[in-house]
Amino acid sequence: MKTILLSFAFVFCSFPLLWSKTGDTIRVVSHDQTVVVTDPAKGVKAYRQWAVFPSTKMPVRKINLLVTFGCPDSLRCADWDYLDHIYIRRKGGVNGPSLNYPIGRMLTPYGGAFGRDWSFDWKSDITDFSLLLRDSVEIEYEHTGYEPNNDRGWKITVAFEIIEGKPVLEPVAILKLYDGSFAYGDSTQDIEEQLKPVSFITDKSVQQARILIFQTGHGMDSNGCGEFCSRYRELWFDGKMIDKRNIWKKCGDNPLYPQAGTWIIDRANWCPGYLQQPDVFDVPVTNGTEHTVNINMERYVTGNPSAVERISAYLIQYKKPAAQHDVAIEEIVVPTNAKTHLRKNPSCIHPSIVIRNLGGKPLKQCVIEYSTIGFGKQSYVWKGNLLFNRQAVIALPGEVQGKTGENTFNVSVTAPNGKKDDNSSDNTMHTVFTKAPVHGSELVFHLRTNKQPQQNEYVVRNSDGKILYERALGTLNAETDYRDTFHLAPGCYELVLKDTAHNGLEFWFNTRGGRGFARLLDSKGQLLKHFDSDFGSGIYYSFEVSADSTRFALPDELPAVGVFPTRTNGKTTMDYFGNSAQKVTVQLVTDPGNEVIEEHVYEALKEAVFTYDLSYRPAQRYYLKVYVGGKLVFNKRVRVGG
Repeated sequence: MKTILLSFAFVFCSFPLLWSKTGDTIRVVSHDQTVVVTDPAKGVKAYRQWAVFPSTKMPVRKINLLVTFGCPDSLRCADWDYLDHIYIRRKGGVNGPSLNYPIGRMLTPYGGAFGRDWSFDWKSDITDFSLLLRDSVEIEYEHTGYEPNNDRGWKITVAFEIIEGKPVLEPVAILKLYDGSFAYGDSTQDIEEQLKPVSFITDKSVQQARILIFQTGHGMDSNGCGEFCSRYRELWFDGKMIDKRNIWKKCGDNPLYPQAGTWIIDRANWCPGYLQQPDVFDVPVTNGTEHTVNINMERYVTGNPSAVERISAYLIQYKKPAAQHDVAIEEIVVPTNAKTHLRKNPSCIHPSIVIRNLGGKPLKQCVIEYSTIGFGKQSYVWKGNLLFNRQAVIALPGEVQGKTGENTFNVSVTAPNGKKDDNSSDNTMHTVFTKAPVHGSELVFHLRTNKQPQQNEYVVRNSDGKILYERALGTLNAETDYRDTFHLAPGCYELVLKDTAHNGLEFWFNTRGGRGFARLLDSKGQLLKHFDSDFGSGIYYSFEVSADSTRFALPDELPAVGVFPTRTNGKTTMDYFGNSAQKVTVQLVTDPGNEVIEEHVYEALKEAVFTYDLSYRPAQRYYLKVYVGGKLVFNKRVRVGG
């Protein structure tokens, strides 16, 4: 990729960042590894940057918002799940009008256990804001929260991936319908009085309209509202209800795991470490006529209200779809190295993709061709019924082929409804992926259950979906070691371990559940894969079995380490399992301060369980760090007291 950095001088300000361009894709960066911290005195701190976007002369096919979080070079990652926003503040230079349009909603992760090299990437389609993202634009990253700002924060990058090409819909106007924090459950501030119907008159050229809604619940009253209570929302258009759904999101499958805090607990339409995807509704309109939008929330009143519904909603007017037959490949879910899909990757079982219908006619079928570079191409005819702008997740036949290490996977989607695609610019996509590990035919699954085994089950399936080994719900005993040996023929397999309570084999907040663990061993008892016990809803591990020992994945160099409980008034236990006896150093370090107050050195440690009594320590947070051969391999936060 060729990177072009340009500076633009305007009155009283500069624009230090612009674009890097490959082909018809332009990358605009507003915040380049910007360190953000809280303002504890105000609870909010703004980071504003100007950026230069393409002019209105350039046709835009798609715009993706890209957000990357990492730990600052001189600080550690921040601790709390705060609500952040990305705004368009002004357009057209410093004398341009104030807009104040929130276009991204970021819920920060619990970063207390992340290391220096940690980072994560999120993406959201914000094409509907293409009217505003033109020429010079002031972008603001707004960080909220009250935690200390002298030793923790985030290093963020905010970028815009702009794909040049004929628009799917030509935008005409954008209207902000609602934007604010609306009291919920307060009888003196009825939310329906705040969310009044909004009417608008369509432009004469308009034949299509779209409603976008960003909504999350916050606050904590006696019923857990608004963060931890599920309430429904109705969307009405021209006097008819077009949608009704719970403002709720399950967090046990969060791609970003594990986190230090209560990351697994379901919330009001958000999870920690999540860039929210807006709810999208395409609605029929008549040009030059009046229409009405109304949001209704489930009736709720409480005696001590503190809940709020944070809502930003927009109405975008468009001309009619440019194409009648237009299918696009939106995403490759399997195989890929993208961090948002690491729960399902690496994998050798069925490729999985997302397609979208961008044509005015319902999509009834299309042709999908796919292959890994260096391997044969496969073809599949998909059939269904996708309306305009709807998408479908498709599991493709066959296994994921590849060589050891990194590979490139290509997909093309053509012939929508048997017709020539009216716009072929988004018919192809590729991903870089790592091949699934290769093991021998005899494997041992070592499962140590916790105190709540009724929540757990596991299966081993082949690529045809046939279950070869399993331990079903209700068959496991508490705090018991299961060592199950698998004898597998050459082929591709998937090991799936589920937890019906979505709290894994360990969760610091669930001390009564205790701790279990899961490990995959080879026939010699060497560790091949250690699964983090704090996994939420489930573990998905795909692997290939081969008769060729030269292809086997090497035993895991890192030991399996666990500490529980991580909130204690006295003792905590560490279990350690490695493939060879090595010098291991265990340190207990203060937070804040980074002072080593305990150190234990084990000269030749391979497998052991240790109990540390911390009852003598003052009530505060600590980190338990494990070094093997001088390298940090484990870092977990432990709270004494509180």
